[in-house]
Amino acid sequence: MARDERRERAQGAAGPEGSLRGSSHPHRTPARADEAAWAEQGHASVEAQRLAARARDRALADRVEWIENHTPEAGETSRATINAEPDTSPLAQPPTIVIVGRPNVGKSTLFNRLTRVRRAITHDLPGVTRDRIAGDARRPGGGTAVIVDTGGFEAESDAPIPVQIRKQALMAVEGAAAVVLVVDGQSGLIPADEELAAALRHTGRPTVVAVNKGDRRDAQLAADEFSALGFPQVTVSAEHGGGISALWEELEPLLPPAQEQAKPAEELAIAIVGRPNVGKSSLLNRLLGEERVLVSEFPGTTRDAIDTIIEHRDARVRLIDTAGIRRKGRTDRGPEVLSVVMARRAIERADVCLLLVDASEGITAQDTHVAGHIVDAGRGVVVVVNKTDIMADGSRAAKRALEQKVLDHLKFLHDTPVFLVSVLTGAAVNRLLPAAFAVGRAFRARVGTGELNRVLRQAWERRPPPGGTRPPRLYYATQTGAAPPRFALFVSGEGRFHFSYMRYLENAVREAFPFAGVPIRFIMRGKRTRNA
Repeated sequence: MARDERRERAQGAAGPEGSLRGSSHPHRTPARADEAAWAEQGHASVEAQRLAARARDRALADRVEWIENHTPEAGETSRATINAEPDTSPLAQPPTIVIVGRPNVGKSTLFNRLTRVRRAITHDLPGVTRDRIAGDARRPGGGTAVIVDTGGFEAESDAPIPVQIRKQALMAVEGAAAVVLVVDGQSGLIPADEELAAALRHTGRPTVVAVNKGDRRDAQLAADEFSALGFPQVTVSAEHGGGISALWEELEPLLPPAQEQAKPAEELAIAIVGRPNVGKSSLLNRLLGEERVLVSEFPGTTRDAIDTIIEHRDARVRLIDTAGIRRKGRTDRGPEVLSVVMARRAIERADVCLLLVDASEGITAQDTHVAGHIVDAGRGVVVVVNKTDIMADGSRAAKRALEQKVLDHLKFLHDTPVFLVSVLTGAAVNRLLPAAFAVGRAFRARVGTGELNRVLRQAWERRPPPGGTRPPRLYYATQTGAAPPRFALFVSGEGRFHFSYMRYLENAVREAFPFAGVPIRFIMRGKRTRNA
């Protein structure tokens, strides 16, 4: 079955010709499709089910269910909010410690060591880290602190990316409780370190110098040179963990006393994914209303997966900006390989993915490739066609034709909502988060066993599976899980059906229940399988 689905994706990338049937109503918007699907049933029980679903939606308007099987990285946050107000609750937010330094001194390695998670990409090449990355670290005396990794600080460079990195680093320092200035003990004190130390003194933030690579003899001999910077200093080995306790001893007096932390709120995780240079980082900045991540006309600017927490209509949302995903054969060796791995991990820990597509180029084979990653991970999806402001023909008819073309090429994303936006001008961007919330609710939705069996039995009787004189029978069906929705069907025989019949059953379920933009998984339990 997986092989057939991959074949359909390839056909979708080439065009609608020869592709298999997808959703029976690809042209309807998600809301109208859901309402029509419910209304077509015409049964009182279905009406009751619809009213119950609406009641659940109203009850869950202020809270979106969190992924039950989330990975440790899902707890990391940049603590950024939209329209943030001072925290007046007795449960205080943890203090922030910002790591700064010139390129290739071991900042990301120290970040991973303090947070105990391999979150930041580390590489021998300088300048790998560009955006701010945040993660939680346990303080030795109790409580937590937010550790922020920044890009390499190059004071003399006028190139666009280093200028933005400096701006991002200084913005992070402004909100820090303490700063860790990482220097390379093996290289000794150089003018770039002195310039950065002068900039930190100007901010007035408490600073500790971490002389990294202290496990090497050259670093031990040159450690005294850094006393000229005028800050307390410790010698550490970020790679091997040496000196980390001494670093915490210097930081603890600079931090507020550990307090009872606010309990993690349930949240909706939304990953912004796509191929390189389609506007993913620009979309994140537009949603946040600030320059949170670096944006450049050059593809491959973003390398790490950047988590940002916002509050949207009293609900907590985790936005994850990711690096552009290319095919393995076109991926450069080095940091880009790690960036793609991080992007795929971000898809796996998200509830919903915003799949960005370039309107000026249309659907490409690489867009289909990224969409395939989303389907394989079993995540909900909203397709976002960006750069509509530079379309040669901006008429409504041209936009409708583009939307239909997207649906034809991505048929394996069943009933997926599609939005044509312009991140540059902000057109229609305000519709994305509500759509993601709707898909998120469907992603975690559960349906009644009685209604599920009624819908599947009607579909089964209307079109029985091929089986000669004694076709297989459906005994019972039940939903075994959510996120994504999973259904177990108990049938006679071996329980092996052609993928086209499974697609028929899936369409029947989608017609009856609102699962727009969400993958559905069927588990067939034949009699021989149960007895095995």
